[in-house]
Amino acid sequence: MNWSRHIRSSFVLLVFFSLLTGLVYPLVVYGLGQAVFSHQADGSLISVQGQIIGSSLIGQDFTMDIYFHPRPSYAGQGYDARASGGSNLGPTSTDLLDAVHKRVLALGTSGVSFVPVDLVTSSASGLDPDISLAAAHIQIARVAEARHASVAEVGAIVEANVITRTFGVLGENRLNVLQLNQALDQSMPVKQ
Repeated sequence: MNWSRHIRSSFVLLVFFSLLTGLVYPLVVYGLGQAVFSHQADGSLISVQGQIIGSSLIGQDFTMDIYFHPRPSYAGQGYDARASGGSNLGPTSTDLLDAVHKRVLALGTSGVSFVPVDLVTSSASGLDPDISLAAAHIQIARVAEARHASVAEVGAIVEANVITRTFGVLGENRLNVLQLNQALDQSMPVKQ
């Protein structure tokens, strides 16, 4: 047997596949991503006046009354993409029930018979950027009052920013909180 020939051919194959899978393939995928889906490939970043304010894929913590509030987050200190994850609390957990009760009270929705679940429970990732239409509608009055606007004006902005079901059948209609709050700031700026 000629071991040197086998070693040489093995080495050539190692170098070839290392270059193919470690350099050529990633460059082709990167190039296609930039050419066809550049916004998504770059992280779906949203900028205002050249300043990046976030990504439409990762939730942010909005706590001021002039903004729509997102789902609660257990990711790190809240919406920390490096510590993505839910609470892992089960439906019989007293910690979960206490947290939900506190969130319901914090919403200030006394007299409301229905509180959308996405306003009082966190998502599995803790980074959910979207809320349901019901979650937005329950906040319209608070946002309108804080912005000194009418409920109809804020409601119109909500309706204009609805993201419909994917392909018309997958998921539910929803609102991206960052994009909705950005639309609010553009339509009815608030001096702070």
